[in-house]
Amino acid sequence: MAARVLVLLGTKKGAFIFESDSERRSWELRGPFCETWPMNHVIADPATATIYGGGGDAWFGPAVWKSTDLGKTWTHSSEGLAYEAGEEPIKSVWSVAPGANGLYAGVEPAGLFRSEDGGQSWRHVAGLRDHPSRTEWQPGGGGLILHSILRHPDDDGRLWVAISAGGVFHTADGGESWEARNRGTRADFLPEGQNYPEYGQCVHSLVMAPGMPDRLYQQNHCGMYRSEDGGQNWESIEAGLPSTFGFPAAADPRDPATLFLVPLNGDIAGRYVPDGKAAVWRTRDGGDSWQDLREGLPQQNVFFGVLRQAMATDRLEPTGVYFGTNTGTLFASADQGERWSCVAQHLPPIFSVETLIVDT
Repeated sequence: MAARVLVLLGTKKGAFIFESDSERRSWELRGPFCETWPMNHVIADPATATIYGGGGDAWFGPAVWKSTDLGKTWTHSSEGLAYEAGEEPIKSVWSVAPGANGLYAGVEPAGLFRSEDGGQSWRHVAGLRDHPSRTEWQPGGGGLILHSILRHPDDDGRLWVAISAGGVFHTADGGESWEARNRGTRADFLPEGQNYPEYGQCVHSLVMAPGMPDRLYQQNHCGMYRSEDGGQNWESIEAGLPSTFGFPAAADPRDPATLFLVPLNGDIAGRYVPDGKAAVWRTRDGGDSWQDLREGLPQQNVFFGVLRQAMATDRLEPTGVYFGTNTGTLFASADQGERWSCVAQHLPPIFSVETLIVDT
């Protein structure tokens, strides 16, 4: 059966959709959509092909946008996206995740919401902000945001979320109660002797290995990590990488040992690709070793960064890999990162990259 590949972008000025056939050699651009709102995360539910976009800011307010016709028309709602009176107002939606029985949204200031009517209305999953650590969560460079939401594929009651800067938290009861899961991850910005706290780490991205839901990968402000027990314990896998610092990570959809990263040169060194040369780093053994992939990527005077949600893979064979830069360039590979091409330039800063395969 033929397939259409959609690459979904969330940007500073709306959502964009790039479309190609299964060869992924040429791309058609559509957009901007969502009335050019700041769109932090645009994602599709693969079961229904419905596209959702989370965005907003202190001026627009928060909302989740929705398209049921692959981007031709959009609606949006913010009904219920609010904390109790007296709490700091929600500025924006930072992440969206379809679930088996609902839709989740992570917001700023950090919190989790759930919709059971396709994004028309929302209710606060209050158990997370009831965690005793909440008063000690601190904003990272992008604010105090809940940016990663992972569902267990076989148990909708099990969720992992990541907060910058609060750490990784897990629930086994649909959000009624939560447990911090940060053992083994550093917080180098804390005083000496306090570098491995129970919570307070600045997580940059959190990824689940396909077919192994208890294997998680984490790009942290202070290192790269893997967990084999659902985040209860973390081990460093940064050996062989050019930097301990970066934002995005993307898993191969068929191989739990294959992961893609774009390391940056450090938190106070400019936050651009090391040595001014673009590369995607790939592991095929769960992080025990790494290989830099550069063919087709610029290798001179490169000073872009790649943000935490701006990298994705597709489920075709061979796997497609995509990343967008904070300078508005989209790169793509149709062969698991071996060779790269520039799909588009001069877009707004790219906040998120996701994919959708539509069978035709």
